Amino acid sequence: MPENENAPQGEKTPRPYHLGGGDDRKLHTVDARTLRAIAHPLRIRLLNALREFGPATASKLGERLGESSGATSYHLRQLAESGLVEDAPELGKGRERWWRAIHDGSTFDSALFRSHNDPEVRGAIDVVLHETATTHAQELNTWLGTMDDWPEAWQESWDLSDFKIRLTPELALELSRKMHELVESYRGTVPEDTEGSAVVRTHLHTFPRPSE
Repeated sequence: MPENENAPQGEKTPRPYHLGGGDDRKLHTVDARTLRAIAHPLRIRLLNALREFGPATASKLGERLGESSGATSYHLRQLAESGLVEDAPELGKGRERWWRAIHDGSTFDSALFRSHNDPEVRGAIDVVLHETATTHAQELNTWLGTMDDWPEAWQESWDLSDFKIRLTPELALELSRKMHELVESYRGTVPEDTEGSAVVRTHLHTFPRPSE
């Protein structure tokens, strides 16, 4: 199943690890051109939906996201022009037009874009970062509002934690790398049709705080 994985990364942070056998995910490294294309809230949501839930029509995506089919159709075409989504003609019947994500996830160097000499690129990365943070908050709030609908085992296995530790920039980077590696070590260990399993969303945020 396509994954919803957009991983903003610092300048020296490695791209996502590929630990474990059989990992054939197709990841896209965002450049300045594609960054401009995805720097729109609806386009980010469309791309995430296609990666997480699989191919869909503009109408189905509109229903899922609460948008008009005209708006989703327009922004899907913009994503297609940038090589991020494509037609899935084998799924359509009659005049139906189905779309699918070309990649399973994206990685990008946020530090590089934030120091870019083009102000349009700097503005684009700000849009993507803030939209990503908003999406993370929405996903967590959705879980908090619907957890009672899940089996008891899942209600007892989720986590909401925060930690404050004093680090240097180098150690903060090392911490992020190790957490990426730990998450990746679990990828592919549970077959998709395993009874009782689910896709688990994990957010990683590491950033400095003022001491006073």
